[in-house]
Formats: sequence, structure tokens, C-alpha cells
Amino acid sequence: MGYPRLILKKGREAALRHGHPWLFSGAVARVEGEPLPGDVVMAADSGGRPLALGFYGAGDIAFRLLSDDPTLRIDAAFWRRRIEGALALREKVVPAETNGCRLINAEGDGMPGLVVDRYGDWLVMAIGTAGMEQWREAIVGIFTELLKPRGIYERSEGRSRQLDGLTDRIGVAAGEAPSATEIRENGLSFEVDPVAGQKTGFFLDQRLNREIVGSISYGASVLNCFSYTGAFSVYAARGGATQVVSVEASAAANEIARRNLTRNGFAPERHPVLTTDCFDYFREGSDPFDLIVLDPPAFAKSRKDVARSARGYREINLQAARRLKEGGILATFSCSNPIDEELFTKIVLNAVRDAKKTARLLRVLGPGPDHPVNLAHPEGRYLKGLLLCLTSG
Repeated sequence: MGYPRLILKKGREAALRHGHPWLFSGAVARVEGEPLPGDVVMAADSGGRPLALGFYGAGDIAFRLLSDDPTLRIDAAFWRRRIEGALALREKVVPAETNGCRLINAEGDGMPGLVVDRYGDWLVMAIGTAGMEQWREAIVGIFTELLKPRGIYERSEGRSRQLDGLTDRIGVAAGEAPSATEIRENGLSFEVDPVAGQKTGFFLDQRLNREIVGSISYGASVLNCFSYTGAFSVYAARGGATQVVSVEASAAANEIARRNLTRNGFAPERHPVLTTDCFDYFREGSDPFDLIVLDPPAFAKSRKDVARSARGYREINLQAARRLKEGGILATFSCSNPIDEELFTKIVLNAVRDAKKTARLLRVLGPGPDHPVNLAHPEGRYLKGLLLCLTSG
């Protein structure tokens, strides 16, 4: 099939040759043909030699890689192979006692703009690019055939769709509409609301980090900030924490958090769930803790938000550092895509130093293996985390 072609400027194919899945508009010398946003196009070097196939974009990202084999045909069979490969990977990396995981992680699975999460018998799908939008019906059909879910619920919304000229689409894509359901994760049970919950209903990317926090919670007093539905709190309680305090501004999320504690055998009376802003909680003062978890929502949605969000990350990490006991442990995270790992580390270090403490790095944290990232595409690793031991002086 003769796809339209993007002819690159001389020397601008290097990133693509090294595996980066994006080409920016400034790298394109000319467009041959009349592709629309989301159409499949062939990228070629300045001499016209074919390099790769990908989705065409009319914005800053002019090309999203699908395959570096320019002879392939992008059709339903191509997408079926990609999905089967992604499912085979999850069979290897997701524990048998876990039935909530990410099945498709956009560029990490070679499907730019597509996220699919599994919650037991239901799937939740989000499409963020015009390219994947064109293949929506095929994708829904393939998942229906391969997994036979009770339903596929779609939560395609947000800034990335707007940039591609797409309107939001929220609702049932196939089968039944999900209600609040229960999933199993490493032998624990959690209530998930795929329709009204944040993201697709649960923070699946934190599974390994919850395990780590649970493993170091024995005998510790634990503060879980931005606790949402209390998953870190449940792991800490199972790990033997003497007390876990959960702080979250959403009253609805806190009700689920209490139910999650109860369903796993832990009394909310012993492990209180507080409905308040985390910044306000720190300003009002508290007893020191042995272990603090900071898992805030994304403070930065775009590059213009970086300076403001950096101040927010600095302040919350400063307050946490002040509230840790001597030798206490801080597990701190950022899911802001514009805040890269280097900048996040610098922000946290400055906050710790302002608290007049020294940080020892115990572990660099990130998403679990059901959230694979193209090694040449660090932008895809939106979840960054640090496990630190803080001491005075």
C-alpha cells in the first residue's frame, strides 16, 4: 500500500533510528500526499529512503511510530498481533493472585494513544490520539474476542484528544456498564469504580511500590498523603504498621478507603482516614511518623505548569521531611509528565536540605512491569518515585 510520506530534513532521522517513537514537526521538510491527522504515513530520510510507519499528526508531534518496518501493512491483523503480544507479556509479569492490571500502555506496547486497564471481568479503555481513534472499532472487537469481558467501558477524554481535534467520549463501548467492582491485588481486595474513579478507577501503576511500602511497615507509624482509596494504607497495615493515618481531600474516596481497610481485616478506628487537604494537614501540625508516603495527583499538566508545580512538590516534600522521625523513610512520587526524573530528584533534594536533613537513596521507584516503557522514550515513564531515608545533619 502506498502511504503518504513525510520527508525529513537532513540529519533529523537520528532520533527515529535510535528508537524514539516521535518525530516533531520541525524535523519534517515536506509532506507528500494529503494525510489527515491519524492517517498512517511513511517517514523517509532526506534522500527518500523509507524508515518507518506511523500515525500522522498535525500538531507538534508530526509522527507517532507504529513500526520501523516500512513494508508492513497496518490493518486489523497488525493490531491483533500487537494486542496478543501485550497480553502474553502480562501473563509473564502479573502475579496470579492479581486481576487488576494494565493491558495496553500506549507507546510502551507500540500502540500510541491507547490505554486499556483490566478490572476483573471489565476493561476500561482510553483513546488519546486520532490514529487510534480510527481503529477504535477494531480494537474493541479484538479485545471482546480474545478476553470476552463482561463489558468495555470507555473513558477517552482530556488534553491529548483536544490537541488532535477529538471530542471526549465516555460510556459503554461493548457489553455491560460496570458498577463498583472488587479486584484482587497480591492477595488483597480493593473496591474500584471504573466509571467515577480517578484515571480509570485505580492507580494500577503503583502495585510494586505498594508492595515495597508494605514490606518496610512493620512496627512503623505510617502517614499516607493523597491516599485516594487507601491502597498504600492497606498494604502498610498488612505489613504490620502500628498505625496508618490516611489523608485525602475527597470524602467519596475516603469512604471507599474505609471499606478497603475493613474488607481486608483492618479497623478504620485503628487506622484513621481523614478528609482534609494534605497541605492543610501539615500546616496544622502532627506527631512525627516513621514512614510517610506522598503520592499526589499530577501538579503539572503541561510545560507552562512546571514552575508552579515545582513549588508544590517542594512544599509538600519539605513538610513531610519535617514530620519524619530521625532515620524515617519517605516514599515520594510525581506523576506529572512534564516533570522528568532529574528535575523531580532536584526538587526533593532541595526540600530535604531546606528541612536541614540528609537524604540517603534506598531505591528509585517507578511503575510496575505491566506499564512497560519504550527504553528510547523516557517521556513515557510518567511515574517517578524515590525511597529515601532521612537523617539530621
